[in-house]
Amino acid sequence: MTIKTLDDLFLHTLKDVLYAERKILKALPRMERQATDPKLKAALSSHRDETEDHVLRLEEVFEHLGKPARGAKCDAMVGLIEEAEGLMADIDDAETMDAALISLAQAVEHYEIARYGTLVAWADQLGHPKVAKLLNETLDQEYGADRALSALAQDRLNAAAA
Repeated sequence: MTIKTLDDLFLHTLKDVLYAERKILKALPRMERQATDPKLKAALSSHRDETEDHVLRLEEVFEHLGKPARGAKCDAMVGLIEEAEGLMADIDDAETMDAALISLAQAVEHYEIARYGTLVAWADQLGHPKVAKLLNETLDQEYGADRALSALAQDRLNAAAA
């Protein structure tokens, strides 16, 4: 796809984030299985449920725009998932694994926050207020997930790993 306009870039980025969300959805169950802390397991499970909602919301965005909900390979997410899989394979200690899982999940959250923040701004600029509202709902959830992971790490998991 040749990108010539902000509309083109907006659509390309929507496809990118749809691919990313679907990729995350496949990775979260493994991360959840690797976690040993019950609160971390619950946070990853909750985020899996939210991610399912994010995919549905993105499908609604594509429908609103009259475009097919097809993802485009997101190299950044592929890299983040590969990094997570490699790191998880190298860690034997349970507490260290939990700290690593939080770090890996937050790397994903920060990527998503950047993408959704940009998409909300572009949707507003391009005159798509309903789309902006839908994307902002997801952005708010991404911020919430990041805050919850930070609290979990700071409250006890990082100290347990140390």
